[in-house]
Amino acid sequence: MKTRILVLVIVLAVGGAVAWTTMRLVRAATASTLSEVPTTRVKRGKVVISVAARGELQGGNSEMLVAPMTGSDSMAITFLREPGELVKPGDVIVEFDTTQQEYNLREAEADLAEAEQQVIQAKATAQATDAESAYTLLSTESDIKLAELDVRKNPILPNITARQNLIALEQAQNRHRQAEQDVKNKKETSAAAVAIQEAAYNKAKVSAETARKVIDSMTLRSKSGGYVNVQSNTANLMMIYTGMQLQPFQLGDTARPGLAVAQIPDLKSWEVSAQIGELDRGHLSQGQSVSISVVALPGKSFPGHVKNIGGTAGMPWDRRFECRIALDRPAPELRPGETSNMVIVVETLNDVTWVPSQALFESDSRKFVYAKTPKGFLPHDVTLVRSSESQAVITGINEGELVAMSNPDQQNKPADQGGGAMKALQK
Repeated sequence: MKTRILVLVIVLAVGGAVAWTTMRLVRAATASTLSEVPTTRVKRGKVVISVAARGELQGGNSEMLVAPMTGSDSMAITFLREPGELVKPGDVIVEFDTTQQEYNLREAEADLAEAEQQVIQAKATAQATDAESAYTLLSTESDIKLAELDVRKNPILPNITARQNLIALEQAQNRHRQAEQDVKNKKETSAAAVAIQEAAYNKAKVSAETARKVIDSMTLRSKSGGYVNVQSNTANLMMIYTGMQLQPFQLGDTARPGLAVAQIPDLKSWEVSAQIGELDRGHLSQGQSVSISVVALPGKSFPGHVKNIGGTAGMPWDRRFECRIALDRPAPELRPGETSNMVIVVETLNDVTWVPSQALFESDSRKFVYAKTPKGFLPHDVTLVRSSESQAVITGINEGELVAMSNPDQQNKPADQGGGAMKALQK
């Protein structure tokens, strides 16, 4: 009995020792894991400072087709080429509904025909008035001649009769002068009436010609060959205000005058438009070399250069500017709208010390790294020369120094220090 008890005690003691040893090993392994900090060494060599961006491929000197000014608030699209469709110069790209404009043209043509008849009538009336005035004038001239013949008889006529002949001559002359004035007045009146009708005719003619031009303008044709790039329908202001994604124009959509409906890119002058973060503006300038890769053409790279840099826009927490990149040697297989990745070479620095950007820290305008010392990782002040998304060129530290890739103080915090609140929530 005593032997059995002794064996049991020995077994329990050995089991307890094994459990205690296992717990110590687990704790040591956990502490080692917690204290492990990712590190890198300060390197010396060549550093290429670059800016990466993504944009959309498009023609440089694009031909923009916009909805014409027709006097109406909106126009329905009755014909629209498919996006990416290849067209030749003179091909129809977009057609709008011309029902209202054709009605306006018929009204204008009817007014033109009526005005034309009014002009003909005014001219005929003027000719009749001129003929009547000419007859009246000839009649008064004849009366003067007859009266003058009667006056010649006065020497052999009684005084009373002679006096009557003189009065008759004077009256004939007065009627002739009045007839001449009437002819002049009637000519001016007839000319004014004809001019009024001709003005109405010209107005109706202009209205008809304008209606025809409006109808012609509602058929948009390409001036150059290329691939059709249908534009986004920005007529829906609610989608713009709410930030929703705008859809391209489709058959049956309505467009306001002045809105861009389609675009024909210039296939000889390709560009990429990219939105780049405001922090990289200081790195860029016109003429810098750019390497462009098109997502749809894997394995191919196209050289280019920075063409221009636009103004900054956007929310305060996401300020960006437009950068347009021109392709130096475009290829026939490129298509508008294709997504392109770009690497803009800013500067090449030789024989400089650098670390990955994650190893550089900043606090109160002080830049430093966590360098390895006998006492652990301690802050070491450095001077930043240049930086990119992945590399930071620095001075003030020697090549080969071991530095931390993350904050050692945060790395060495006990696991339960930050998880207490979560554990409390999980209970």
